[in-house]
Amino acid sequence: MKKWVLKAIVQKGISFLPYKHRINYLFQKYITKGVRLSPLYFEDRLLHLQHHLEFYHQYRGDLRSIKTLELGTGWYPVVPIGLFLAGAGEINTVDISALTNRENVLLTLKRYLEYESAGKLAPFFIPDPTRLEEARRMVAIADGLDYSQLLENLRIQYWVMDARQLPLPTASIQFITSNNTFEHIYPDILKAILISFKRVIHPDGVMSHFIDMSDHFAHLDPSISIYHFLRYSNQKWKWIDNDIQPQNRWRITHYRQLYDTLGIPITKEENRPGDVAAVKKEPLAEAFKDIPIVDLAISHSYVVSVGF
Repeated sequence: MKKWVLKAIVQKGISFLPYKHRINYLFQKYITKGVRLSPLYFEDRLLHLQHHLEFYHQYRGDLRSIKTLELGTGWYPVVPIGLFLAGAGEINTVDISALTNRENVLLTLKRYLEYESAGKLAPFFIPDPTRLEEARRMVAIADGLDYSQLLENLRIQYWVMDARQLPLPTASIQFITSNNTFEHIYPDILKAILISFKRVIHPDGVMSHFIDMSDHFAHLDPSISIYHFLRYSNQKWKWIDNDIQPQNRWRITHYRQLYDTLGIPITKEENRPGDVAAVKKEPLAEAFKDIPIVDLAISHSYVVSVGF
């Protein structure tokens, strides 16, 4: 049995269990090894942070003291802690499930300090010196800080809730980001989340979202291409997909259309062109046959919006 099929079956089964996200975390931590704070994972998130910061600097300048919001906290809050180190005043991060914890927050903070001490953080961004000292003091007294105190010292407000119902004031957020999150949200829900973002973002705000449009099963199983899931009809995909790590299979065309429908500007679109030849090898389902092959091939994208 192929690895991707086995993972699909296991996650489908887990999706029907109580505490499914916790069980999935253990499955990925000890079986697939997909949720460790490895150097590869950490640097991947650092690269996203670097891009988000560059976009904000390009369009709005200094982010010190601004209010930020991240969609999809995940297991390790690399971007929120990075925003703290960069000088952001208030960092909000929201996830539908409580995936992170005190241990993971502290581990992420220590990893930042390790990279900074080794000179490996500078290629991504230069931390604010005052915040760097605060981080060092936090680690030094970590045994005396509980989870809420640790988050408070990091200026992080961690919301475990539906992002469609954010308890944030209208026009209060200057910078909204996400990483590898949009592709896991079904269209109707994503539309409502973006409407929520339109309400909370400041008129001069910036949104920067990194979207991974590849078949995530291919991350585990190299025997299939990153376009493999485009061969299945919507009905068949429902049997394969799961609500632990759902994949909406949207292409860049769909995201452009949604933004246009909601009146959200796309100021910058930075795409990885992907592999047109690999797409041509896939027997495409009807739902994807009318999309230009160049758009089907785009595998990853930063979608940046400025001015609301």
